Amino acid sequence: MIGERSRSPRRGRVGRTINRDYSPFLANALPLATILAGSLAPMLPIIATGPMVPPIGFMTFLAWRFVRPGLLPLWIGAPLGAFDDLFSGQPFGCAIMLWSLAMLGLEALEARFPWRGFWQDWITAAGMLIAYVVLCALLAGIGMVPRQLMLLIPQLLLSVLLFPIIARMVALFDRLRLRRVRILR
Repeated sequence: MIGERSRSPRRGRVGRTINRDYSPFLANALPLATILAGSLAPMLPIIATGPMVPPIGFMTFLAWRFVRPGLLPLWIGAPLGAFDDLFSGQPFGCAIMLWSLAMLGLEALEARFPWRGFWQDWITAAGMLIAYVVLCALLAGIGMVPRQLMLLIPQLLLSVLLFPIIARMVALFDRLRLRRVRILR
């Protein structure tokens, strides 16, 4: 009809995105907040006779690195590792060193193999998680006795199998992080 505005679906979608932009605070704070929240996982009231809780802070750190490779600066492993050391019960400096080495290793791996896929990310994360858990146990004072190292197998399996779920959650957080919000001026 003459004089009526046509309501096309395209116009409606465009109109909803006018005057919207990314929230800089959310874009910068959400990755760090999720990693720090994952580092608080040892505070959960789980009673077990051996190590069962996977290193969720380290897993979230790796997942953010795989989902958004350029998001976290190279030096961020040291302060995030220090926070993880405060709550994990490991000797202070263990996570600082291992998270920094993991960040350097991922940078070198990405420079060598710039293409990535699900299986490559999962295998890389599995190798890093196994190395992280075993080195944390050795630095904490567990002996090289095979019987004591066998206690780490449930934690290792849980860590490797849980990583794709953590990576999927990080991808959802990344979508939330980049959501456009209305700017009020």
